[in-house]
Amino acid sequence: ARGEIQCIGATTFDEYRKYIEKDAALARRFQAIPVDPPSAEQSIEILKGIRDKYESHHRVKITDDALKAAVELSGRYITGRVQPDKSIDVLDEAGARVRIKSMRKPPDLADIEAEIERLSVAKDEAVKGADYEKAAELRDQAEQMRKKKEDIQAEWRAKQQESAGVVDEEIIREVVSKMTGVPLQKLEKEEAQRLLKLEDELHKSVISQNDAIKAIAKAIRRARAGLKDPKRPMGSFIFVGPSGVGKTLLSKSLAEFMFGDSDALIHLDMSEYMEKHTVSRLVGAPPGYVGYEEGGQLTEQIRRRPYAVVLLDEVEKAHPDVFNMLLQIMEEGRLTDSFGRHVDFRNTIIIMTSNIGADLIKGGGGFGFGKHAPDDKFESVKSVLMKEIERFFRPEFINRLDDVIVFRPLTKEDLVSIVEFEVGKVAERLTMQGFKLELDQAAKDFLIDKGYNPDFGARPLRRAIGTYIEDPVSEMLLSGELHEKNVLKATRKGEEDHLSFDSSYVAPPETEKAESKDESELESAESQST
Repeated sequence: ARGEIQCIGATTFDEYRKYIEKDAALARRFQAIPVDPPSAEQSIEILKGIRDKYESHHRVKITDDALKAAVELSGRYITGRVQPDKSIDVLDEAGARVRIKSMRKPPDLADIEAEIERLSVAKDEAVKGADYEKAAELRDQAEQMRKKKEDIQAEWRAKQQESAGVVDEEIIREVVSKMTGVPLQKLEKEEAQRLLKLEDELHKSVISQNDAIKAIAKAIRRARAGLKDPKRPMGSFIFVGPSGVGKTLLSKSLAEFMFGDSDALIHLDMSEYMEKHTVSRLVGAPPGYVGYEEGGQLTEQIRRRPYAVVLLDEVEKAHPDVFNMLLQIMEEGRLTDSFGRHVDFRNTIIIMTSNIGADLIKGGGGFGFGKHAPDDKFESVKSVLMKEIERFFRPEFINRLDDVIVFRPLTKEDLVSIVEFEVGKVAERLTMQGFKLELDQAAKDFLIDKGYNPDFGARPLRRAIGTYIEDPVSEMLLSGELHEKNVLKATRKGEEDHLSFDSSYVAPPETEKAESKDESELESAESQST
């Protein structure tokens, strides 16, 4: 109070509130100065100022591009921390990684050590056999190899002392990728070309649904081009349509395309959150309740993996309080868990599926959109669906969505492509066991007839493949009817209610094919000469 002691302290807001602010007399002695995180430009200047220390510590050369990449990539992909702390950690980790790579022994050194070991064993055997002249010769050879080893080690250490390598932008990408689990090489390299071909990539696994794929691709391109609000998630959608038409499959395919891993999908079944007391499980139980230390089922997964596709399945079954939480996520891009921590949702894609109005799509509902309705009726049914959605969800919730995507029911023409896709997966599993599976057109038509049900989508077709292909083939495998290199041909004979399999054809190995070809050529040459 008398100014005899001059003091400067540094602490966090939480520590200040806990130890200083509650003591009014102590708090009055200090002038509180809030320190905000530096901007990207200021962070780069800070890194330039400490670059020399890290270069001398790790014995590496750090480029200017590496400093810029450390600030940009850490700011974009590392959440929950601020600059310049996370940029410095990335730079330190990158320098250590390059240093460790340079510490690997030269391959010549390993060969010399193996040769010394071999000579030592041979010398011991010579001594045991009383061949002392050979033992002395082997001893001299081993001594020469040890001197050569010392020379190589000295040269290697000298190179290490000079410089261990260069930390460039690519090394920074590798480090940030390891720290966050995001495949940056896939996300950043030629990303523009990949995003332009997003529809083609999704169509590889999702059959039909052109309107849905086109709508979600446009929204993703807007987000990745930087034209969306940076505070909001990359995209928030509601998928509406009947069961089994590809809503969940499209979500998985989108996760694999965007983040390089189909496991980057956080799947929550909203039927588990129908009661009011279960809603808190999303963000964690409040203090004093069972499960407080475990955290939230949604927030904990996002904290561990901030780059993911969040799939909220059958969202119409959730308690209305769930939608209040989703409002904050879709508008502010964050949610506060039970520990008071802010969980960042800005790098997620929120997808909600719903079966609202599915009966209108399946049966037409008097709107002329039945099993054989033309495409021009789809817009009328879509407008009716939107009215159903507006009746169920509140306006402030619908306004925060990027798009409501209506899925069409599958037709028989769509099942043709789905049969090829599903049978291909079975054939791939058989190929791993040394067999080959082939289906003719009659067999495919039979599967389509058995698996076509517009009310249930593609799932009956999957069951038909299991019943008429996987079950009989598994019995043939267990009974020993199939042998390696067999080509299993499936067909339907007449009006039979099952498929017939022919495994009599055995594909000859490539060597046998070549030998038979050579023999036939030799025989033809002999016949021509005669």
